[in-house]
Amino acid sequence: MTTQLLTAENFKKSVLDYTTQTEWNYLGTLPAIIDFYADWCGPCKMVAPILEELAKEYNGKLIIYKVDTEKEQELAAVFGIRSIPTFLFIPREGKPMMQPGALSKSMFKKVIDEQLLTPISIKQ
Repeated sequence: MTTQLLTAENFKKSVLDYTTQTEWNYLGTLPAIIDFYADWCGPCKMVAPILEELAKEYNGKLIIYKVDTEKEQELAAVFGIRSIPTFLFIPREGKPMMQPGALSKSMFKKVIDEQLLTPISIKQ
């Protein structure tokens, strides 16, 4: 699997319908990373191949989305994106975490393994 491009329309269907939801309610079934980027951004271009590798490596366990902030200005505004790249890490349950700036592959793997793919504790 490769990274998937998100538009505002399919974001509302697969991640969160921010036009009707006031609380975070992730619609996906797998944890996700959303890369807010622009084609002209140097650090974004450096991170892109890492994200493609991770999409293949974690296929079936994680989804990696990309949002072009130039084309999807509404989405960028909704999430208050002020610098790119900015990453939204979305666990299956719980609140997402936002991280601006380019990350190394090892940092992505650390967040994925420790925050996104950790077993959900069983509530009794």
